[in-house]
Amino acid sequence: MEALSQSFRALGDPTRLRILRLVAEAPLNVTELVSLVGVAQSSVSHHLGKLKGLGLIREERQAGFSYYSLALEGDDTRWPLIRLAREAEDAAGDSARLMDLLRARADRQALNERLLEPGQSWFLWAGALASLLPPLDVADFGCGTGVLSVAIARWARHVWAIDQNAVALEQARERAANEHAANVTFLCEDLQHLSLQSGRMDLVVISQSLHHVEDPACVLAEAARLLKPGGRLVLLELMPHDERWVVERLGHRHLGFEPSQLETALREQGFASLTREAHAREGASPFRVFLLTGVKPS
Repeated sequence: MEALSQSFRALGDPTRLRILRLVAEAPLNVTELVSLVGVAQSSVSHHLGKLKGLGLIREERQAGFSYYSLALEGDDTRWPLIRLAREAEDAAGDSARLMDLLRARADRQALNERLLEPGQSWFLWAGALASLLPPLDVADFGCGTGVLSVAIARWARHVWAIDQNAVALEQARERAANEHAANVTFLCEDLQHLSLQSGRMDLVVISQSLHHVEDPACVLAEAARLLKPGGRLVLLELMPHDERWVVERLGHRHLGFEPSQLETALREQGFASLTREAHAREGASPFRVFLLTGVKPS
């Protein structure tokens, strides 16, 4: 009863009540909540801390952002609070704004997929993968919605598709099921700290995932650890660019890489027989990609 009483008192603040209502409908990050409730970020963060302290919401990391969602279980006595929030007079307006935000988020995800899987990338992948013959055990670092993982599964012995974004990973599972790709294992893990056994993989592919992580060198170290002696790494990344909007809109941590920078990082992780191939910019696109391959010495 004390928890219920504290929760009712906390929700006496109308902004806090609105935030609870919104995260009860969909996981949201601080920036999204600021745009929905129209108050300062510091105030939103304060309200989130209060709701989290009461056990009403939970915090989870996805694609470099913290997302907040409802934390109540089915038998929690505080469910009437959620009904109260949803039935408030201003609920309809918040609901409409939330639907607009979720549609915009889906549009951004679609744009990110186009950046992650442009035609120029597939041109390079075709050249890289044509020389590989199954059966191979493959790890796809940062698999996203699984387009590349499922393509690899057609010739690999087994694929481990890894991504920290639980929403994208669920879409990857659906894609694999639709394609009847039964030889794919999905892992929701941080690429910088993986649970997979060392020396297990014949091939690691990293397709435009490094620019999403805080410490690319740590990811390359994990790739080296997972590979068998003689195993190969295939790495596709963006060249340096000035499109700073991708940081906020798409969660990029780096505005591309100099190929020589990643070549040096690969050598530091012990990779040998390095090769590099770059592709010309496609049309008016500001993005250009390059491909690196390396071998873990026997």
